[in-house]
Amino acid sequence: MAYYISQVRAGDLRTMAQVDALLAAEGLRRDRSLDYTCAMFDDDGQIAATGSCFGNTLRCFAVSRAHQGEGLLNEVISHLSAVQAERGNTHLFLYTKPDSAKFFRDLGFYEIARVEGVLVFMENRKTGFSGYLRALEGTRRPGSAAAVVMNANPFTLGHQYLAEQAAAACDTLHLFVVSEDKSEFPFRVRRQLVAAGTAHLPNVVLHDSGPYIISSATFPSYFLKDETAVVEGQARLDLTVFTRIAEALGLQARFVGDEPASPTTRIYNQVMASELPKAGIACHILPRKELGGVPISASRVRACRRAGDYETIAKLVPPSTLAYLLETR
Repeated sequence: MAYYISQVRAGDLRTMAQVDALLAAEGLRRDRSLDYTCAMFDDDGQIAATGSCFGNTLRCFAVSRAHQGEGLLNEVISHLSAVQAERGNTHLFLYTKPDSAKFFRDLGFYEIARVEGVLVFMENRKTGFSGYLRALEGTRRPGSAAAVVMNANPFTLGHQYLAEQAAAACDTLHLFVVSEDKSEFPFRVRRQLVAAGTAHLPNVVLHDSGPYIISSATFPSYFLKDETAVVEGQARLDLTVFTRIAEALGLQARFVGDEPASPTTRIYNQVMASELPKAGIACHILPRKELGGVPISASRVRACRRAGDYETIAKLVPPSTLAYLLETR
């Protein structure tokens, strides 16, 4: 049987419905974050296989049971890899169910981490994660060490407070800035503002998170049943990866900010508080710094920026962030 493969555009509702039906037959659903979808069609114009991309991740694979064993998954992966190469993405990642991981290993993907019975995180570079860990080991310092991970979109007095509290509790604070460009403020700017806002803390070592500290922007939802399962899955995978990072840096603790208004953050922090101590890593959840009884947040700063309320912003961010916001308004 001859097959052909092509992109399925979001506006092609009829074909997208077929994609959804094929995914549903495999117990999957179309992910909320996709920027490219393809389908492989048989002689009758029916979809035999599908796959999608988001950023440099591959996801939402399914092969019709009538066509399994014909090597179609390999063809879909090859097509998506070519699409990614045209975008300039050669380091690729994917998430899959544990029972499907063996198929992707045969296609040149290597396991980074897994949450048993839930998912496996893989990449197409054999020494990708191990090389990342070796680079981190080069920044290891004597004495106690802790970590903070932040997106800082943008860097606020709340972020600064968290960094100050964490830095005061250890000899070295390894501060990871989420490096994905999925935020209003690009990574280059966010890192610059974090560096400026923590310059008074001599024991802070800044790191780019790279692709291994997973964010909600890239974590898949297509094979997890509901939002709670998605958050718990992301948290457990993130902590599995973070445990390896902690070993490389000799971390004894991770500091995070509380966020009572966010159910997602609450679930994430609960999982973190439960799982990190099992790996010998203390989890410190700190109350958020407040202004007028309201927690300081980056979302509040962004809202004030859209409203042109720089008087309030001046109370929410350090001078370095304020200077940048005034320069770029």
